Amino acid sequence: MRARITAVATVLLAVVLTAVAVVIVTIQRRELVANLDNVLEQRTDDLAADVAAAGHDPVRLANTNDEDRLAQLVSLDGVVLAATPNLDGLAALHGEDLVDHQIIRTVDDLPVEDDSFRLLSRPVETPDGPAILHVAENIDDLRDSIRILTTSLLVAVPATVAVLGLLVWWLVGRTLRPVEAIRAEVADIGGSELHRRVPVPATGDEIARLASTMNDMLDRLEASTIRQRRFVADASHELRSPLTRIRTEVEVALARPDDLDGEATLRSVSAESEALQRLIEDLLQLARVDDGTALARREPVDLDDVVIREARRARAAGHRVELDGVSGAQVLGDSDQLTRVVRNLLDNAVRHAEHRVRLSLAEIDGVATLTVSDDGLGVPDDQRDRVFERFARLDDARTRHDGGTGLGLAIVREVVIRHDGSVTVDDAPGGGARFTVRIPAAP
Repeated sequence: MRARITAVATVLLAVVLTAVAVVIVTIQRRELVANLDNVLEQRTDDLAADVAAAGHDPVRLANTNDEDRLAQLVSLDGVVLAATPNLDGLAALHGEDLVDHQIIRTVDDLPVEDDSFRLLSRPVETPDGPAILHVAENIDDLRDSIRILTTSLLVAVPATVAVLGLLVWWLVGRTLRPVEAIRAEVADIGGSELHRRVPVPATGDEIARLASTMNDMLDRLEASTIRQRRFVADASHELRSPLTRIRTEVEVALARPDDLDGEATLRSVSAESEALQRLIEDLLQLARVDDGTALARREPVDLDDVVIREARRARAAGHRVELDGVSGAQVLGDSDQLTRVVRNLLDNAVRHAEHRVRLSLAEIDGVATLTVSDDGLGVPDDQRDRVFERFARLDDARTRHDGGTGLGLAIVREVVIRHDGSVTVDDAPGGGARFTVRIPAAP
């Protein structure tokens, strides 16, 4: 990056400085030519006045001995009427150009040495009739000035570009030094060293904010890694428990076949297998939610239909479920996942209810609000955040010995969050726990 930035900056500087140099040379040339033309016009005015008064023998032409200044009076038929001494005896200057108005031009073919001149030709009146007055000024000095300026700029521009390029290289290196320190530190952080953080410069600029953002990311990564390790440990423990019980049942049956109650053993193994299956399904569900594949589609979902359908399912299983005001509420989301949310909340409430469970649903201020309440022991204030954690271990009032996997509420929270909603728990009226889900209603 340092080399690329320096190269781009150097090229831009070279282009800009070259353009500036061209503009300077152009402006300087125009200024010098304009000044010379003013001098030529002033001198022509003086000579024209002299010619008008003296005719073929103008005093100023005859007495001009400056080799860099030429003047010649030519008749309309090309005859030289008068000239400065340095043109004495020479042919007419551009005598074929019979002009009826003033012309100023640069010429290199005057019959004097090899110099270049700025030539002004103007029609004038003499006592003997109209004529053409040619006045020329040597421009070699002007060209030398332009050449010196151009040469100076040809040296100055590359030198300036080189110096500025080195300065840019140094400044970019100094600016990127903290970035390199951040990169080196991040590259050196291993999977077991997520507690380390990158240095934050005290400059308060974008690089400092980058370092702070990087540290925030490392904080989240460390927390996520800790959760993942805890989750793997808990999952291993939870998977091992039913497998251990199944193995124990089988080993006892093999060791004491004569005392075997086959039906009881099979029922126990079947129950443990079902618990194991539920746990595995919940683990897979969480994995799909985490990587986003569980919410691959979003479509209008009538949440009231989902609530009524799940209430009927729970009633069919022999549970007392009351619908306490269920009105129409449509949201955008995945129907299967939203059904999983309602089912997990309802199953959780059924497991902890003393007598009954209540469901309510309404759209309030553009938000579909679902509440699931039970009349059990409720959730203590200090455990209401932890109840949504994966494999959260609460007190004996709400444990997983009642048939839960410890993942149902975690799935609820993850699915609801991915539907841009929220889920909370508080005390239900009359005692127990009340879970409230809020999801933006469909437009």
